[in-house]
Amino acid sequence: MQRFVTPDMKDLGLPFCAAVRVGDLLYLSGALGNVPGTLRLAEGGMAAQARQTMENVGAVLRYCGLGFDDVVKCTAMLADMSEWSAFNAIYAGYFAPDRLPARSAFGCNGLALGARVELECLARYP
Repeated sequence: MQRFVTPDMKDLGLPFCAAVRVGDLLYLSGALGNVPGTLRLAEGGMAAQARQTMENVGAVLRYCGLGFDDVVKCTAMLADMSEWSAFNAIYAGYFAPDRLPARSAFGCNGLALGARVELECLARYP
């Protein structure tokens, strides 16, 4: 097993790692739309937070030697399910149309930092 703690996470002193590799699978911790290195959410509502969330996921994937094509499953947690289509509009742009991962989505109450969205991903090493 291998744990990955990105430099941004080290600086924040968060009580979890960005990802854990077990065999050929990489489990990413839930990502928010926070500005890297801070606990401040991107300004601009769902669209801005969704974009920053995807950028944060991409940064962890790259740090671990992978990319969005390697993602096999995502779980999206939205503070308001009425923003599902707004999230999807951003989310879909990060994946090739023929490489969309399996996905679940659900509405939830009380995401960390008051976020609009949190995304948890599972990726596979080639």
